[in-house]
Amino acid sequence: MTATERIAPPLTGGEREMLRGFLDYHRATLAMKCDGLTDEELRLQSSPPSTLSLLGLVRHMAEVERTWFRRVVNKEDVPFVWSPEGDFQAAYDAREADRAEAFAAWEAEVEHARRIEREAESLDVTGYMPKWESDVSLRLVMLHLIHEYARHNGHADFLRESIDGEVGA
Repeated sequence: MTATERIAPPLTGGEREMLRGFLDYHRATLAMKCDGLTDEELRLQSSPPSTLSLLGLVRHMAEVERTWFRRVVNKEDVPFVWSPEGDFQAAYDAREADRAEAFAAWEAEVEHARRIEREAESLDVTGYMPKWESDVSLRLVMLHLIHEYARHNGHADFLRESIDGEVGA
């Protein structure tokens, strides 16, 4: 996924098409914020002692995609990648992270998520979220991921600006 692949979300359409479009838009925005940076730049922390970095955001979002789509909606018993205790903040610490590994994991999880969403009969398909002790619909999962990406893309804006002054979109 590169910045050149980012297309605007639909302005009209059905609910599923709109959710899918906005989620893909935000996924592409994170990729765009990382585009053209060196491995070292992707690892730069926002403001130590915080370990937040662009590469950390990529790893975090891989865990988020994996959890919500594979573990919750699809009921797969897959382990966490960088958050062994289920604390997704651990994924932020990318000081020793491998760019290729992080992006490969994130892109793979995005593809799993897209497949799970496409194969679901409706947005009313449910999975169980243990942290909330509740069933959740695919609709909620997609809305939650849009919220999660939008929030973290705001962080990515500041991170990118602090690296090379690039702002916007």
